[in-house]
Amino acid sequence: MNLVSGGSGYFGELLVKKLLERGEKCAILDINPPSKELLDKVVFFQTDIRDLKAVMNACKNIKAVYHNVAQVPLAKDKDLFTSVNYQGTQNIVDAAIKSGVKKFVYTSSSAVFGIPKENPVTELTDPSPGEAYGKAKYNGEKICLENKNKGMDISIIRPRTILGHGRLGIFQILFEWIYQGKNVPVFDHGNNLYQFVHSDDLAEACILSAEIGTGGIYNIGAKNFGTMRNLLEDLIKHAGTSSKIKSLSSKVIVPGMNLASKIGASPLGAYHAMMYGKSMYFDVSKAEKELNWSSKFSNKEMIIESYDWYVKNRNEILNSDAKTSHHKSAVKQGILSIISKLL
Repeated sequence: MNLVSGGSGYFGELLVKKLLERGEKCAILDINPPSKELLDKVVFFQTDIRDLKAVMNACKNIKAVYHNVAQVPLAKDKDLFTSVNYQGTQNIVDAAIKSGVKKFVYTSSSAVFGIPKENPVTELTDPSPGEAYGKAKYNGEKICLENKNKGMDISIIRPRTILGHGRLGIFQILFEWIYQGKNVPVFDHGNNLYQFVHSDDLAEACILSAEIGTGGIYNIGAKNFGTMRNLLEDLIKHAGTSSKIKSLSSKVIVPGMNLASKIGASPLGAYHAMMYGKSMYFDVSKAEKELNWSSKFSNKEMIIESYDWYVKNRNEILNSDAKTSHHKSAVKQGILSIISKLL
C-alpha cells in the first residue's frame, strides 16, 4: 500500500491516479476528501498533517510514502508554512520510520533556491530560499536529508513550476485575462528564461524515484523551454484573442506587488513577485541518467493544454464554491483586476 499525503490536491490526486494505473493500492492523507472518482478506489484518512497521532495511524502497513502536503505561496501565512510544510514533514517522516516504511518521496520545491545566482541550477547548487515558503520547504528537505543520512531510503524531488490539465491557482488569472482578450504583463521585456514541468512528467519522476530504491535529490523540469515572453505570445496566438504583451519595469512594480500582498489586496505571494521576471531553469541530466526519466512535454505544449482545459471547464470553475486546494480552484484577483484594466 502507498500513502499519498495531499492526495486530494491537484498534484497529489494525479499521482494517486498514476499509481492506481500501475496496479498499486493507495491511501490518501488529506484534510479534504478526494474526488468522487477516487473515493471508492482508495483508503482515505481525513487527517491534518500536524496531528502526529493520526499521521502515525495512516502510516501503518504502508510500504511507500509520497509526501505532497504543503501550504503553497498563495497561502501567504508564515505560521502555516512552518506548521504544515516543516513540522508536518517532521511528523510524517517520524511516523514513516516508526512504521517501517520502506521508501519515502518528498515533493519539495524550486523555491528552495530563491533567485539563483546562475543557471542552470543543479543538484549541487546550494539552496538559498528568499521568502517564508521556500525556507519552510528547505527545512523540510533538511529533515529528509538528516534521516537519509541515518539510513532511511528517501528521495527529494524538486519540481519547477507545475502545469498541466486542471492546474489553476494563479494560472487561472492568466488564463481568464487571455480568454477575455486583456493584455498580459511581463517584467523587463520578458526575456527571462523560465522552465515549467508538466504534472504527468513530475508524477513519473516521483514514482521512478520510489522504484529505484537508492534515494537521492532530483531536479525535475521540461527539457524544452524558452523565455516568458515567447511562452505567453505562443499561448495568446493559440487562444486567438486580442491580448497583447505589455512590458513593465520590475523595479517599479515589484515593491508595489509586495505591499499589495502584505495588506491582502493581491492574491500573489512574495515568491511570485520575486521570480516572475527572473530566469530559472534546472539541469535535469541527473534524473535522466539515474531514474531513466525524461520530460515528455515542452513549456508551450503544457501551457496550451492547461489553457484549453480551463476554457473547457471555465463556467463550472467560476461558479464553484467548493472548498479545495489552491491549485484546483479559481483565485480572487483583488487589485489585479484593476491593474488588468490599466495595461
